[in-house]
Amino acid sequence: MLETPPPPSSESASEPVSGSQSGSEPNGGPDGGSLVSVRGLTKRYGDLTALDQLDLDIPRGAVFGMIGPNGAGKSTTFAILATLLLPTSGTATVCGADPSLQPKDVRKRLGYMPDVMGVYDRLRVDEYLEFHAAAYGVPRNDWPDLVDGLLELVDLDVKRDSMVDRLSRGMKQRLSLARALVHDPELLILDEPASGLDPRARIEFRALLGELQRLGKTILISSHILAELQQICSDVAVIEAGRLLASGTPEAILEQLGSGRRVTVRFLGGETAEYPVADEGEQAALLKRLLAEDREITEFTLNRHDLEDLFLQITEGIVQ
Repeated sequence: MLETPPPPSSESASEPVSGSQSGSEPNGGPDGGSLVSVRGLTKRYGDLTALDQLDLDIPRGAVFGMIGPNGAGKSTTFAILATLLLPTSGTATVCGADPSLQPKDVRKRLGYMPDVMGVYDRLRVDEYLEFHAAAYGVPRNDWPDLVDGLLELVDLDVKRDSMVDRLSRGMKQRLSLARALVHDPELLILDEPASGLDPRARIEFRALLGELQRLGKTILISSHILAELQQICSDVAVIEAGRLLASGTPEAILEQLGSGRRVTVRFLGGETAEYPVADEGEQAALLKRLLAEDREITEFTLNRHDLEDLFLQITEGIVQ
């Protein structure tokens, strides 16, 4: 069965907007605040630079979203962290181990769900999970409880006897996630897990990720559906052309860019006005001032930019 790890640390090594951190030491050990630390990570294919001096810290217990267009370097980063690709230069630690030098140690503590589903059509759902349990060295006596627990977690218990090729895409995605959890990893790397899912399946998958975070898992996820990431991520990183442009909480980045809170006020008669406010204190002071001026207010709405606004602003050159 999945064991519930200790509560995640609230400490975060990420800064709101990225800067040079090449002189800092990675803090990826089991007692550190960052479960993943990357320093100067670079990957080149001939003249093509897929990753360019990437520095990144992923706090323990976070749901960390990577945002970027196709070809930005997200999947390359994931493949390096998952021990599937060697970097050209730079270092990384995952759960205290170097993926390049200690791949077996990393694989024991990491669950990887690539953007292309790896399912085997000629197996039943329970056989599929048993196959991967055997591959990870899980004792055979533990398989029944393990499979039962995973199928219940991903809401596929009624499909345990179904053939994998008869599952819907959403069910296959959940089964692929169950496979990534078969060895109870600390870290999950999910590359575009909601790609191709219908709205209902995306909602169900998002709820499942929330449950995994409550179980203490650290989740690194990428998605083109930025609204999805906004609802589930505690931290985000924006990358383009292999470079980290910004990292931190969406709120912190927007506040630093001066694009966070704005209040739209509609007055009696139809007049509207928009006011920037730094925090809840300024928001309250604005309302108090307008009421003191005997303005007849019919609407007072806090507007906050979302991840799509954030991504467009940063990639248009606001942060260089």
